[in-house]
Amino acid sequence: MSAMKQELQTVMTQNEIVNYAYSRYLNHTPRFLTPDMVNGLAKECGVPAEEAYLSLFCACCGLEPDTTPSHREIERRYLRTGLHRLDPKVYQNDPYYRTIRLPNLKSGRWEMKESFYAPFEPFVCNHPVLTEELREIPQIGYFDTEFRFPAILENGVEWMTVTPNEIETMREPIEKSHGSVLTLGLGLGYFAFCAAEKKDVERVTVVERDGEVISLFQQYILPQFPNRDKIEIVRADAFDFLQTVAPDAFDYTFADLWHDPSDGLDLYLCLRRIEKEKGLRNVDYWIEPSLLSCLRRMVYDKLTDKDAPMQAANVSPYELLSSDFLRRLAPDVKTVK
Repeated sequence: MSAMKQELQTVMTQNEIVNYAYSRYLNHTPRFLTPDMVNGLAKECGVPAEEAYLSLFCACCGLEPDTTPSHREIERRYLRTGLHRLDPKVYQNDPYYRTIRLPNLKSGRWEMKESFYAPFEPFVCNHPVLTEELREIPQIGYFDTEFRFPAILENGVEWMTVTPNEIETMREPIEKSHGSVLTLGLGLGYFAFCAAEKKDVERVTVVERDGEVISLFQQYILPQFPNRDKIEIVRADAFDFLQTVAPDAFDYTFADLWHDPSDGLDLYLCLRRIEKEKGLRNVDYWIEPSLLSCLRRMVYDKLTDKDAPMQAANVSPYELLSSDFLRRLAPDVKTVK
């Protein structure tokens, strides 16, 4: 194996190890660490609380950097650059947080409530950082105090939220919004709220297929929007709606139909096909870097398939796995199987 292929294999393997370890911790025991544990270790070792938290976070992910060289490298390259103590005031001062208040209520399979992150509970807080060597560094945040945020649950499962992750990952799409804006997926209306606040946005058309979600939003949330007159809600399936749209009908489109990459890749690929076929312009997709990460893993598996590896003569695997190439490839990917 060439040195380049060996280096790439090492990086891709470390990406997988980190993603698996983080996923297991965040999904199964995210509130294991407590202030007493973090502050107690910091006092005992004479280190800042951030350093104590890093050590405990490593342990919760099954990493032993003190005794295992490969784990030490992961700690240095991933955790020390991707783990962040966040300032709650940055998000509490967000205009949506300052304006919108959700009632506690249940309606059918839906429930509105205020949810929270416990002190030192880790969560994804932004897009992963992709390095030149294709190292994908998840961005994990935590607060050292309780942090509350609005949420809607479907059948008891948290489905729609406005968390620091939504705020951070929607900053760029909100900034790019202008003129006539289309957004696919309603949620709690964070994108629509922020886009409508902009002077250079004339109207925001929101496409949502669930009538009960629309009803709850129109009754309890939309009346609180300062620029609610700019917003039109269309009850329709997003894919059907796009088939009826002229390429120049909207100046900017933002799609947010998924909960996370696990349920989003198929939908993303389908939307990219429609975008290409219809020649839609200025279309962005929520958490696209994370979705491209899933696609990157698929392409890498094809490149390294022992039985039938993908042939890519005179093209570097780093180019084939770059975000730019994967973005161009996405409309032509027919299946994620």
